[in-house]
Amino acid sequence: MNTMEVATIMRDLLLTALVLTLPSVAASLLVGGVISVLQTVTSIQEQTLSFAPRIIAVAVVVMFTLPWSLRMAMGFTSRVIYHMLEAVR
Repeated sequence: MNTMEVATIMRDLLLTALVLTLPSVAASLLVGGVISVLQTVTSIQEQTLSFAPRIIAVAVVVMFTLPWSLRMAMGFTSRVIYHMLEAVR
């Protein structure tokens, strides 16, 4: 296995990790922004108010995207195993 193959695997790893975390991070960002606007409008400055809705939103997103996430992770794993087997030959 040469450095170009390792760089390709690392790039694939980073892109896969980014794509897998994107739905959860986006949901947390969206819910956090909505809660912040509501806190500003109502003048409630409780710091812990945004944590529960964020956790619930992320849990719901993870539940709905779990099959897709598993397929993505399995695809990445099979590509890495393929590259490793090709390197052994």
